Amino acid sequence: MLKKPETLFVLGYMLLPLFALLSAIIGLTMILGGNKIMGVIVLVLVTQVFAFGAFYALRARKAAILQEPDNFPK
Repeated sequence: MLKKPETLFVLGYMLLPLFALLSAIIGLTMILGGNKIMGVIVLVLVTQVFAFGAFYALRARKAAILQEPDNFPK
């Protein structure tokens, strides 16, 4: 399931960047609200995990597309 280019497209271009954006907003809200330590943890750790997960999904998608034999011209 996670080897399909369609699934990796949804993860890499839609879900993981959206989660990174939402976790960045939550982290900044926590910092501004007074919970600085947890806000920095969410902002740095969780946001970066989602961002690097998106890059990984896009690289895996590219590799999966290049391995499909149907994509070569005839």
